[in-house]
Amino acid sequence: MTYCLGIKVASGLVAIADRRLTSGSEVSSNRKISVHEVENHSLFIMTSGLRSVRDKAITYFKEVISEQDRSFNKLYKAVNAFGEQVKRVAQEDKASIVASGLNFNLNAIVGGQLEDDEEHKLFMLYPEGNWVEVDQGSPFKIIGNSGYGKPLLFRNLSYETNLQEALKIGFLAFDATRVSANDVDYPLDVVIYPKDSFHMTEYRLEKEDMDEVSHQWSALLSNSVRKLPSDWMNPIFDKVRSVKNV
Repeated sequence: MTYCLGIKVASGLVAIADRRLTSGSEVSSNRKISVHEVENHSLFIMTSGLRSVRDKAITYFKEVISEQDRSFNKLYKAVNAFGEQVKRVAQEDKASIVASGLNFNLNAIVGGQLEDDEEHKLFMLYPEGNWVEVDQGSPFKIIGNSGYGKPLLFRNLSYETNLQEALKIGFLAFDATRVSANDVDYPLDVVIYPKDSFHMTEYRLEKEDMDEVSHQWSALLSNSVRKLPSDWMNPIFDKVRSVKNV
């Protein structure tokens, strides 16, 4: 399984991807995010699904970028081109993959900004090659193990959140997933893109880098639970006690 999170806020983009790969009982580590930058063309791609499909589609896309980069003046055109490579891989490999009992399940998050984009963009691409664009109403997308981190993101993230807070919230969403699912874990790749900068900053976080933050967050959660008002429970436990005394 995978955990890849893309966030779009007013000031830029945040991308977070774990590196854990699981195949049956085997566990390994591999990068799930790739960055492509040429002058005023700056984009990243995060993927979840079969590694063989991902590697082949990314290889094909890099070839297209090297040959046709100048024809991509807006990010959606690059997303279309990547979608075409996903469909190309499907034509070549899907039948044999399905015949072996596996699913052709490549999903991708593509973010960045090209020279004629009025602002930074974030897209979710599906295995069929079609996509949706992330807007201000729901400023994030998760692929892979998505359930555990969503409540925190929905409650705390908005389009006006700054990049620092967006990264903090994104990490806590990853941490909630990590402690709940054994197929998501460190190392964690982070990419930050400030609006109109045409430059991606990449950084890797290891478990020892974030242990203190994770422990502090757990302590804060426990303390918050204890501080919540409990008056609303009184009628419930009054009834419990009355039944017990009968």
